[in-house]
Amino acid sequence: MKLRLKALAATAMVPLLAGAVAAQDYGNFDGYTLRVKLIGGAQYEPLYATISDWEAATGATVEILSRKNHFELDREIKQDIAAGTLDWCVGSNHTSFAPQYGNIYVDLREHISEDVLSEFVQRVLDHSTVDGRLVQLPRHSDVSNFYYQKSLFEDPENQAAFEAEYGYPLAPPETWEQVADMAKFFADPPNFFGFQYVGKDEAVTGRFYEMLVAEGGQLFTEDWEPAFNSEAGVRALQFFVDLYEAGAVPVGVPNYLWDDTGLGFGSGTVAMNLDWAGWSAYFNDPANSQVAGDVGLIRAPMGSAGVRTGWSGSHSFSITETCDNKEAAASFVTFLTDHDRQMIEARTGLLPSRSEVWETAKAEFAEGGNDFLVEVFDTYAASMAEDAFTPPLIPEWIEVSNVLWPRLQAAIVGDQTAQEALDQAADEARIVMEDAGYL
Repeated sequence: MKLRLKALAATAMVPLLAGAVAAQDYGNFDGYTLRVKLIGGAQYEPLYATISDWEAATGATVEILSRKNHFELDREIKQDIAAGTLDWCVGSNHTSFAPQYGNIYVDLREHISEDVLSEFVQRVLDHSTVDGRLVQLPRHSDVSNFYYQKSLFEDPENQAAFEAEYGYPLAPPETWEQVADMAKFFADPPNFFGFQYVGKDEAVTGRFYEMLVAEGGQLFTEDWEPAFNSEAGVRALQFFVDLYEAGAVPVGVPNYLWDDTGLGFGSGTVAMNLDWAGWSAYFNDPANSQVAGDVGLIRAPMGSAGVRTGWSGSHSFSITETCDNKEAAASFVTFLTDHDRQMIEARTGLLPSRSEVWETAKAEFAEGGNDFLVEVFDTYAASMAEDAFTPPLIPEWIEVSNVLWPRLQAAIVGDQTAQEALDQAADEARIVMEDAGYL
């Protein structure tokens, strides 16, 4: 049965009030317990505070079985698949992860009406489709842009010293070569660092991938032969290696994931940071961040090919084929991605997947005098339109990532040269692609 939401009352575009879900009918599932596995982390948690509203509206109870970072959650889901224990209904998903899961998730077009789906950005729905099946409902979209401490760039002494050393003015960087210069200039280890980056799991694979594209390289040839061990690939990886060797980034970056970089920039101990929109409100919140009021934001810099980095994707929710109440599950994921819930996430800087929320959120920010979040939405809108690109949306993406990222780590810490690391990873990736029938 498709979930069709009924408008019960016209509502003004105002901030969501706690418990206000009366504008839509999410069904009656009195006494039912919906078992779910969700992504956890600082930027994802505010949404979950509203789950009790769905429970109150429907009579159901939500049992959260897992609340982990996406890499740990991915491994747990694969364990469930192997053990045949997919005894839960809703799971967090991502456009980069979804192709690998086969047919464990339902086609949402069979359970959610086109009236609801038409409210989402079509391009995002396209990226959420695998083999013609809409297997995930997009929660919010991501593309990375560049944050920096404005006062460091505006300081006259810094400006004079930088130009004397590097021969050009200190200003927000347009290229990654400039980022490397500035990161080394600002660094004062172990107390202060010029830059930072995630260093393990698919996180560092994605960062390498977007730098590879910015350097004019590609992951695969048209015939799916691994091609990232090219001159462009070496240049891309060497960027990370050089900053690590120079002490311009924290020594712990090989173990960093997204919370580490977000909290690191917010601590005031890092000059520049490539990050997602979801951290923007945190960075500018004086209750949590040491850089509040001093946050600059620009589109991501360009590599030597004149291309900006712009690794992109969407976080989402999926429903398992084994779910014992798909109507309740459809109600739940639609609730978590409805207009008011996306407004909650937009207020933290997360990029909505519903078209209308972009404009509603910007209007609210402007009316409230929140010029910073207006700038965030304008900057990220430009990046999503002009710079964003996904990794290959193939089932083998994560498997290829899993042979690539340990080699990236090895080069960063000096155990292999960039060329040695990429050559070894290419050999291992070729085996993956051969086993999958591409070669």
